[in-house]
Amino acid sequence: MASKLRQLQSKACQASQFVSKHGSVYYKQLLEENKQYIQDPATVEKCNLLSKQLFYTRLASIPNRCESFKKELDYVKQMWKNRQELKVEDAGIAALFGLECFAWFCAGEIVGRGFTFTGYYV
Repeated sequence: MASKLRQLQSKACQASQFVSKHGSVYYKQLLEENKQYIQDPATVEKCNLLSKQLFYTRLASIPNRCESFKKELDYVKQMWKNRQELKVEDAGIAALFGLECFAWFCAGEIVGRGFTFTGYYV
């Protein structure tokens, strides 16, 4: 057990050294590649304006999202009406999707309880 801990410490030390050597270069390169997105000067007023633009842009996209959801729902209703013609692949995909939704629900519940499986703090 102690040897595994030392190996982990060694790996963490190597990773830390790598980041300290190459992190600033990566940071500068990232900023240079994306400088068109940087607001200069970054004032509080400009940040507030950008956050409002983002909020209202997303708010304005709700009708389009609702329309897309209605189309998807109509497609599912149509498939349900013609379920005798449903292929095994389509049923499998639907089952996997339902399983994935259930798994995300369970993961959210666990996270919401503070990463406990029983819901009690021990």
